[in-house]
Amino acid sequence: MSVQHPTRRARRAPSGPDRGGHEHAHAHGHGDGPTPPATRQVRIVLAAILVPALVLTIVGLVALWPRGADVPDQIPMTAQGAFVLSGEVIGEGEVETGLVPVRLEDGTETEVVAPPEYIYHGFEVGDRLRLLHLAQAAGDEDTPYVFLDFERGIPIALLAIAYAVLVLAVARLRGLAALAGLAVALVVIAQFTLPALLSGQNSLYVALVTSSAVMFVVLYVAHGFTARTSTAMVGTLVGLVLTAVLASWGARTSHITGLTSEEALWLPSYAPAIDLQGIAICGIVLAGMGVLNDVTITQASTVWELRALAPGASRRELFTRAMRIGRDHIASTVYTIAFAYVGAALPLLMAVWLSDQALGVSLTSGEIAEEVVRTLVGSIGLVLAIPLTTAIAAVTVPTGTPTAADVSGPAGGTGRTSDDGLSSEPAASRPPAAGTGTVDPDTDDDLVRSAPFT
Repeated sequence: MSVQHPTRRARRAPSGPDRGGHEHAHAHGHGDGPTPPATRQVRIVLAAILVPALVLTIVGLVALWPRGADVPDQIPMTAQGAFVLSGEVIGEGEVETGLVPVRLEDGTETEVVAPPEYIYHGFEVGDRLRLLHLAQAAGDEDTPYVFLDFERGIPIALLAIAYAVLVLAVARLRGLAALAGLAVALVVIAQFTLPALLSGQNSLYVALVTSSAVMFVVLYVAHGFTARTSTAMVGTLVGLVLTAVLASWGARTSHITGLTSEEALWLPSYAPAIDLQGIAICGIVLAGMGVLNDVTITQASTVWELRALAPGASRRELFTRAMRIGRDHIASTVYTIAFAYVGAALPLLMAVWLSDQALGVSLTSGEIAEEVVRTLVGSIGLVLAIPLTTAIAAVTVPTGTPTAADVSGPAGGTGRTSDDGLSSEPAASRPPAAGTGTVDPDTDDDLVRSAPFT
C-alpha cells in the first residue's frame, strides 16, 4: 500500500498538454540528469586564463630545452673489457670468504664475490643476480665475477601488469587515459626535466614548466576537455605557483643545501653546472604536483556532482558543502604525506632515534630537515589549493535546471528564477517535488534529504 503525498496529487490533477509538461519537469528534477554545460562566458574566461598559461609552458619548454653540448656525458657502467651477465644462486654463501656459488646462463657453475652483509641477510637459493665480469681479476684462485645487484625485472613487471589491469577493470576508459597520461609525464621528465637540471638550467623554472606541461596532459587526457577539468587545471596551476614560491623561500631560509645524499656528493664531479639547492627546490615542487592534482580534480568534481544532485542550490551553498568534503580531504592528506615519508625513510628515522640528541635537533638537521621542508611546503600548497579550487568551481559550475516547484511555485503559477537557479520566492513556500530531495542548509550529513515515501 502506498502513501500518496498531497503535493503529488495536486500535480497530477491537470490533464492534457499541461499535465505532460509538469511530468516532464518532474522527471528532470533534482539529481535526475547531468549538469548543463558551462555557459559561453565561463568557457571564455577559463580559456583566457589557461591558453596564456599553455603558451607560457610551451615557450618555457623551448627556452629551457637542454642543448646537446650542455648536457654532460653519461657515465659508463663498466670499465673497459668488463661486461654484465646474469646468474642464479645455487648454494649458501660463505661470510668468511665472501663467495657465493652461482650458475651462469650458459650452465657454468662458478663463484661470485659479494659483500658479507648480503651473504648474511640477502641471498637465497634460486635468486637471480646481475654479475660483473672483470677479466683482470681472473687468476688461479680468484673469481672474475662480482655481485652487482638482484634481478628484479620479473616481479616488478608482474606488479605493474596487475596495477594496469586493475585500473582498467575499475576505471575503464578513464583508467586507460590516466595510464597514457602517466606515460607521457614520465617521458617529459626523462627527456626534458633531468637533462635540463643536469645542464644547469634554472631549477625553479624547470620545475614550473615540467609541472605545468605534465598537468595539462594528465588532466585533460584523463578527465576530458570540459569546464570541470579546466576549473581543476586553474586551481592546480595556482597551487603550483604557491608551492614553488614557498619551496624557494623555505629552502633558502632553512639552508637546504641538497648535499644530504651520496648521489649529491658525486653529481657535481660529472655535471659541474648543476645547482644542488635548486634541485632540492625542484624536487619539492614535483613532489607536491601529484597531491595537488588529486585534490583539485576531486573538489571540482564534487561541486559539479552536487550541482547535478541539487540544481536549485546557491553557489554559496555549493561552496560550503564542497568544503566539508575538502576539509576531510585535508585532514586525511596531512597524515598521508607524513606517513609516506616515514615509510620511505624508516632506517634513517631509526638511526635518529638511536642518536643521543634532542628531537628538535634531529628534525632540523641534514636529510631530515630537507624532507620536513618538503612535507610542510607540499601540505601548505595543498591546503591553499582546496578552498581556491572549490571557490572557482562554485563560480563556474552552470546553474541547474529548475524543478517544477521552482518554476510554478506553490500555487502552480509562473514563478521567477534567480540568477543562481533558485526561485525568487522564499524556500519555505516552495513544496518539494515528489520523488526528489530538498536542500537542507543546516544539515551536515547529506546535501539532499530523502523525499516522502511513495
